[in-house]
Amino acid sequence: MGRRDPLRAMTILKRGLRLACPRCGKGKLYRTLFSMVPECPECGLPCEPEMGYYVGAIYINYGLTTLIALAGYFILESFTSISLNWQIILWAGFCVVFPLIFFRYSKSLWLSFDFIFNPSDGIVSPKEGLH
Repeated sequence: MGRRDPLRAMTILKRGLRLACPRCGKGKLYRTLFSMVPECPECGLPCEPEMGYYVGAIYINYGLTTLIALAGYFILESFTSISLNWQIILWAGFCVVFPLIFFRYSKSLWLSFDFIFNPSDGIVSPKEGLH
């Protein structure tokens, strides 16, 4: 099984969506709502490898927020009679709240993407399954 195995990548991404360690799938990445653990309590994978590591997570968060807001605007514009002023209020509120909700997931997914393309020792096997 190679490092670019799609089944392995899907397993790791599912772990990221569960806010679990991408390497072992058992350790939880957050100790509080916004506070990440320094390393996985189960396997020791570092969660903050270096300063500025999570800049990519900001791009994920921003990109998804923008994509949803733009698609939502055009869908509502096409199928409802909501005025432009109400749409601006609605989507401005969404663009403030959604990134806060998605913050943990964007960091977890960024760590998962990094682990897929740059695995540390103990490469994950999809046969281990998701716990």
